[in-house]
Parts: sequence; structure tokens; C-alpha cells
Amino acid sequence: MKIATFNINGVKARLPRLLEWLDEFSPDVACLQEIKSVDDNFPRMEFEERGWHVETFGQKAFNGVAFISKHPIEDIHRALPALDGGNEEEDVQARYIEATIKGVRIASIYLPNGNPQPGPKFDYKISWMDRLIKRAEYLLSLEIPVVLAGDYNVIPHDEDCHNPAAWVDDALTQPESRQRLRSIINLGYLDALRQIKPTGAAYSYWDFQRGAWQKDHGIRIDHLLLSPQAADILKDCQVDRVPRGKEKSSDHTPVWVELDV
Repeated sequence: MKIATFNINGVKARLPRLLEWLDEFSPDVACLQEIKSVDDNFPRMEFEERGWHVETFGQKAFNGVAFISKHPIEDIHRALPALDGGNEEEDVQARYIEATIKGVRIASIYLPNGNPQPGPKFDYKISWMDRLIKRAEYLLSLEIPVVLAGDYNVIPHDEDCHNPAAWVDDALTQPESRQRLRSIINLGYLDALRQIKPTGAAYSYWDFQRGAWQKDHGIRIDHLLLSPQAADILKDCQVDRVPRGKEKSSDHTPVWVELDV
């Protein structure tokens, strides 16, 4: 079973490229982020007529997450629960969708960017990550295969970016951001890509500006975190660089994991 995470950066703008990639790579599940479309306007027909199952949690012009799956999508949960005593139920940003697909509990995550920092956007990022940690802890208690897939907007270590000095003041590298990502891993989740490729560059995002793609000046912010039950059946995890080199591509490229399901 192949599960991919792909920040598509606007599903309508990238639709031909996305359909092309789905036909060529043929994942079992594609976890999309930044679809930038409300649910009613998502181009479901283009996927469903090819046999795909579709579930979305959208927002106009911003954010939005989705599943595109070969298999039925069951027990769907949209949005992160609020922390005890919190008012996060007022959070209207569409950043999290979770479901069971072929016996695996999967989340598609679009974590807040948090820039500029310090400031309210960074505070929102950190509080959102605290809610994600709580949800990740709950999902572990189910003792089933879980895949937390998405654009985390966190560069875990300096080796995960081309030029660490350029990111020192960015929300993606702040100690608070990195610490919370480590907190999820410390619960017992596995960074799938680093299990397969422990060291070295493995970028998943290249800015559209300054020839970043051509120079391979990238960063690794798209992650697949596996519960122990999913880690036990891990077969492979790789970055698919091919879509990023296509015309009118997203600035992200897919990262995929293969589980023995």
C-alpha cells in the first residue's frame, strides 16, 4: 500500500499535473494539502470518473486538505479537537482531515507556516501543534497502523535545508517548532523517510524564486510519521522529485511511504 503526501498548491491550478501524477505513480492514497478550494467547488468529477474516492475539507482560496484514494474512505474526521479548556472550536482554518483507508488510520495535515515570528501567526502555529500532539497521542492509544502525513512547515534539522543560515529567523526552524515535532516522534512515531535515508539531503520543497529548483536549494518539510504498528510494516519511503520538474508544478513534490498491507 503506497501512501503519498503532496502539497498541491492549488488543486485547480495544478489539476493536469496532479491527474498525470496519479495516473503514472498510482498511489493507493494521496494526502493533499493546500487545495485552496471549498468542498463544493473541488473538481471531484475529474477524479471520480477515473475510479478514485474523494474526501475534502476545504476553504476558499487558502489552506484545505483532501484524500484521493483507490479504496473506500471510512470514519472521516475533519479538524483537530480543541484542547481541554481551549476555544479552538472557533478555528475556521481547514488544515486537518483523518480517516481509515484499508485498515490504516491516515491524516492529511497542513500545519500553519507561522511567519512572521514572533507574533500571532507563530502563536497560532504553536497552539495548533499542541493540539496535533494531543491527537497523535490519542491515535497511538488505538494500537493500529497510523500515518500522519502532510506539510508540517517544520525543518527538523539543519541538514534538512540547503542553507541553514538563511532560515535562522524563520518560523520553520524555531526551537519551539522543532521541539513540538520531536514531541510527536518521542511519543513513539517514526520519521519514515529518515528510517530509509538516515542522513543527507532529501528535500520536498523548492521556492519558485531564485532558481531554487534548478540549483537544488530546497528544504524538507513534508513528512510521514508512522505509529509503531505502521513502522513494523514499513517497506520503503522516498521523495518523488519528478512532479517538481514539470511545467506549472507545485513548489512541493510528493513524498511516499509503502506499507506491507
